[in-house]
Amino acid sequence: MIKFAHIAPTKYLQKFTWLNGAHLILAHLVESDQEYCNHYYHMGKANAYKIMDNSAFEMFKQGKPMYDSAKLIDMAHRCKAHCIVMSDYPRESWIKTMKSAVDTMDKIKEAGFDTFYVPQSELGDLKGYMSSLNWALNEQSIDVIGLSILGCPIALGIDEQMKASERNEAYKLQRFMSRWQIFNEMERRGYLKNPRALERFHCLGMVDGPNEVELLRPYHQFIKSWDSSSAIWHGLHGIRFDQSPTGLINGKFEKEVDFSYNKEDADTSAALDNVNYIERMIR
Repeated sequence: MIKFAHIAPTKYLQKFTWLNGAHLILAHLVESDQEYCNHYYHMGKANAYKIMDNSAFEMFKQGKPMYDSAKLIDMAHRCKAHCIVMSDYPRESWIKTMKSAVDTMDKIKEAGFDTFYVPQSELGDLKGYMSSLNWALNEQSIDVIGLSILGCPIALGIDEQMKASERNEAYKLQRFMSRWQIFNEMERRGYLKNPRALERFHCLGMVDGPNEVELLRPYHQFIKSWDSSSAIWHGLHGIRFDQSPTGLINGKFEKEVDFSYNKEDADTSAALDNVNYIERMIR
């Protein structure tokens, strides 16, 4: 069964994350929010699988440089994580991300952590992206492969640097289908026949609705874990998942997650309903 990591603002971690089968810990918050860091440290290693993320999504969106993997090792110790997401570089040559992994994965292993590799590529370089994926599948030192809501669309030619005001319905549909298309491409090329493909992948983030989980049902056996802030962030704004094709009839709430959010009268029941909606799909 897929281990789901529901992401929440710091003040709501205690209320919701005990439900998680996995945890995605964001590097930029470990660095800036001591309460956030302490929550995961005191949780210990006996709880659900904890992934130290490199915050590539946030850094890319803000145009900031990626965290160095060596720095992530220190952060992982501070949170008692199990696994580290190695540095990756959206919209850059797939070789750059691969070489970075080669340079750092032994250090991560020696420090006692699992390795998590996220393929990336230049815009529209599906061939390069698939080469990166195939390399990771056959690399014994890589434990988890991340399929990113940046990496998958970018490889398929979808411009993830497009301004929100320019994102039309066609863009949203293309983005919603992109990870499904990458799994289709892996199946077509025979990658999923590799015994090491079983429970090897982590889906980083969620696009335009929770029913992406249902869309990928034929590939659930290959998905180890998944993370998203969607259930809790939408719920805190009174938005419940629904029975529309994507699960969000009015589309994704585009406001970026505010991890300092703490509203006295926030509708936590809607957030819990959304968490249960996803849990039903993965079960």
